[in-house]
Amino acid sequence: MDPVTRTELEAAAFRRLLQHLQAHPEVQNIELMMVCDFCRNCLAKWYSAAASEKGLAVGYAEAQEMVYGMPYSRWKTLHQREATPEQLQAFEERQRRKQMQEQQQQ
Repeated sequence: MDPVTRTELEAAAFRRLLQHLQAHPEVQNIELMMVCDFCRNCLAKWYSAAASEKGLAVGYAEAQEMVYGMPYSRWKTLHQREATPEQLQAFEERQRRKQMQEQQQQ
């Protein structure tokens, strides 16, 4: 596969991922972090960093709006729920396991 086609397919898959996440705001970021080890905010940070690497000024807030399909503050008001104690505990445990795995690899 040539590089241009590969980039086009990757871009199409990324756009589809964003559409899917925007269509499912009931899936909370903490849930994504526990299962996938990334969330919508991670995508926004990666997008902003990639733009910066290309010399483009795409700030974090602008990238968040692209990922969320609206300003983050609005999405947060409409869709974000407080994490439950169980979610926070599970997230902290996952982070501990991840840290232990990273230490074992060193």
